[in-house]
Amino acid sequence: MAKPLEGVRVLDMSHVIAGPLASLYLAQLGAEVIKIEAPLGGDVMRSSKGAALTDEGDTPAGFAALNAGKLSLAVDIRTPEGADTVRALARTVDVFIENFRPGVVAKYGLGYDAIREINPDVVYCSISGYGQEGEWSRRGAYDHVVQALTGMMMMSGDGDDAPPVKVGFPVVDVAVGMLGALSIVAAVHRRSREPEGQRGQYIDASMVQASLMLMYPNASSFLTHRTEPKRVGNRGYTGSPTADTYRCADGWLATAANTPAQFRKLVAVIGLEALCSDDRALDLASFNAPGGGFVIARDLPYVQQCFQDAFATRSAADMEVQLNAVGVPAARVRKLGEFLDEVEAGNGIALRTTSYRQQGGAKVRTPGLGFSYRFDGAPITTGAPSLGQDNPALLAELGFGPDAIRSMRGEIGAAAY
Repeated sequence: MAKPLEGVRVLDMSHVIAGPLASLYLAQLGAEVIKIEAPLGGDVMRSSKGAALTDEGDTPAGFAALNAGKLSLAVDIRTPEGADTVRALARTVDVFIENFRPGVVAKYGLGYDAIREINPDVVYCSISGYGQEGEWSRRGAYDHVVQALTGMMMMSGDGDDAPPVKVGFPVVDVAVGMLGALSIVAAVHRRSREPEGQRGQYIDASMVQASLMLMYPNASSFLTHRTEPKRVGNRGYTGSPTADTYRCADGWLATAANTPAQFRKLVAVIGLEALCSDDRALDLASFNAPGGGFVIARDLPYVQQCFQDAFATRSAADMEVQLNAVGVPAARVRKLGEFLDEVEAGNGIALRTTSYRQQGGAKVRTPGLGFSYRFDGAPITTGAPSLGQDNPALLAELGFGPDAIRSMRGEIGAAAY
């Protein structure tokens, strides 16, 4: 069965994480993605590898995970010949992606207006730190800087006086890549309904926008009621006193007894049933009201101490099993690797990992795309291309002769072929 985006051609001038993740989705959904890279070195992720990993060539695991299934055309857009080559290729594509600072690609005749003149139906997606408009638009951006700017660092941590705490992985980069892919797929779908010449779209996706979407409920609350979110540490978003994380005898346990029904089940397991009638602990009127809602503590430190003492002598592993068995969401705190090993060894979750080939015969394993289709076959497992691997075929398609192709080959180095 055909994959959803088969027949769609994508020209991808992005680099590092955000843009390449967007085009990875498109490639894995069946699109032909042509990655444009500088002849000397290519995408910076090509050189991001451990010293001991000598068999990865120029497709180390981090690069391969983001660029599997793509083609590579190595040209220097700073030269007239290189920019002309990209423009010629842009005539043939459905989608154009770039993630340079606003204004950079336009200097080389590769901005949206220039590409639209030669391809009116193109879906053109610009991914940037701050968006294409405004005084900050030309600032550089990295994930943790955007976390600081948008208030994300002040969402984590326990209490107003705690230092800022960043999310421990490039969450904003990943989020804008996913949003970029979503917006592109929607725009490609729109093309099927519009007459020729009116199918084009320009997409402005930014890290700032992605950060706000990750904090969507909180950002909406502030915009509507000017309510600043409280820093709740490892407690849950609902504010219920037992949406929290507790130290146990063998580790930590997160629980989410948000509703009165869940609270009653939790206290029954750990022997704190008396709290259900303790008006010091709970707002009993709301706790016993028909229809429920979330549990409201009257004396939160008192309630927290009761549960901290109760969990301190218990096993987090045992509590996870017992609480989930009665309908209370709970999980022992794990490291990422511990979780992945446990999932692969057992039957708890059907995690559909995907492996991509690397140079030297190695494979890079990934957790997949975050979803799976039942009727579109297995994931594409083609590895990431070496730098300029597809120059001969793509340049020949554009009408370049053997001499011109050999000349570009010399710029990259014979190893790329």
